[in-house]
Amino acid sequence: MCNDYRSRVELGTIGQEFNQLRIPLSFPEGLPNLEPRDDIRITDRAPIVRWGEAGAELVQRRWSWPGPGGKPVYNFRSDGREFGSGRCLIVADGFYEFTTPTEPRKDKRKDKWLFTVSGEPWFCIAGLWRKTAKVGEAFTMLTTEPGPDVAPYHNRQIAVLTREQWRDWLDPAISARELLRPCRAGMLNVEKVA
Repeated sequence: MCNDYRSRVELGTIGQEFNQLRIPLSFPEGLPNLEPRDDIRITDRAPIVRWGEAGAELVQRRWSWPGPGGKPVYNFRSDGREFGSGRCLIVADGFYEFTTPTEPRKDKRKDKWLFTVSGEPWFCIAGLWRKTAKVGEAFTMLTTEPGPDVAPYHNRQIAVLTREQWRDWLDPAISARELLRPCRAGMLNVEKVA
C-alpha cells in the first residue's frame, strides 16, 4: 500500500489548474505555505481539496486517522463502495511503492519506486477526509486493483484521477464506481529511486 508520496506542486499552479477546470479554490485558513516535499509520510500534513461551504477549498490536513485498533488508516479499499460524503482530492506529483531488493543490501532496505503520470506534471489522488476526536480532521487515500503499470510492484494501487474526473470526484452524487478504476497501461511512468 502507498505509505509515501511526493508533492512539489506550487500553490499558484494548483490554483491555475483548478481555475482552468472552472473549479475556483478558496483558502478558508489563509494561503498555505506549500514547500516542495519529496516524501510525505503517514501522519504528515499535506494539501487536499474538498467541498466546503463556499465551494472547493484547499486545506492542509493530516494523512491518516486512527483505526479501531489504533493503527493508522492511510489507505482505504474503494472496491464496490460509493462514498456519499467526505470526498477529497490529494495533490501529488508522484507516489512510491517498495519491493524486496533486486540485489542483496546490507541495510535491509527495500527498493523504492517512483510512479508519475505520463505527460502530466502533477495529478490528484482520490481520497476521503473525516473528523476524529483523537486527531481532528484527517484524510486517507483510496485504493483499487492494480493497473498493468503497478501490478509488477504491488497488489493494490492508489486511485489516480484524470483532470477531467476531479470535479466529478468532489460531487458525491456521481458514482464512485465510475471513477475509481486502475490506471490504464502506459498511464504511469516508473523509475527506481533508491
